Amino acid sequence: QVQLVESGGGLVQAAGSLRLSCAASGRIFSSYGMGWFRQAPGKEREFVATINWSGSSTYYADSVKGRFTISRDNAKNTVFLQMNSLKPEDTAVYYCAATAAPGLAWVKSLYRYWGQGTQVTVSS
Repeated sequence: QVQLVESGGGLVQAAGSLRLSCAASGRIFSSYGMGWFRQAPGKEREFVATINWSGSSTYYADSVKGRFTISRDNAKNTVFLQMNSLKPEDTAVYYCAATAAPGLAWVKSLYRYWGQGTQVTVSS
């Protein structure tokens, strides 16, 4: 079992930045790939970014590539999402998730454990 708790969401103006954190507890954090997903009102939950167990590989959705950076600190059991140049269309609830799938995973069905989410609102 892995428990995930997100933090760092809030209200920010367009072009601003936020840094989300996801603290993990339970099973060995460093053995899991981690991902960030988001869900806007009335829309499906969508993939944002993923990082492998060691942090050596990352992959991003085209919509956030070049603006968002995913990273992890296995010593602190935490994964981060640095979000720069935010746009109103980035407004959503952001979820972190853990997967035992090897390599990089951008399909949400591969993620077994999910956090409760943190709201990010970007005003124009």
